[in-house]
Amino acid sequence: MASEESERYFVFMNYDPEYERLRSKRTKKGSYDLDLYISKKHDELLANTFEPGSYIKRLSLVIVDGFAVEITDDQANVLRSVKEVRVVEKNQELA
Repeated sequence: MASEESERYFVFMNYDPEYERLRSKRTKKGSYDLDLYISKKHDELLANTFEPGSYIKRLSLVIVDGFAVEITDDQANVLRSVKEVRVVEKNQELA
């Protein structure tokens, strides 16, 4: 049986031409636009996939178009089937 306890996962997205275009702009305004675009994109993906309150997004990773989120194993499996998602990996704590 899958655990219903939430754990931190890292989610990496598939190729996105708009992300690449914004990332290539190295101005201060370009960086702000990229941060805003990525955060909104990740928030919308989660909101369209899961019930409100069933996950906690921790941060967006602008450099790789990914994000950290606290979700259950079942939710991670759901995310793996979303077409915009490339990889979903559970965070590995190092001793």
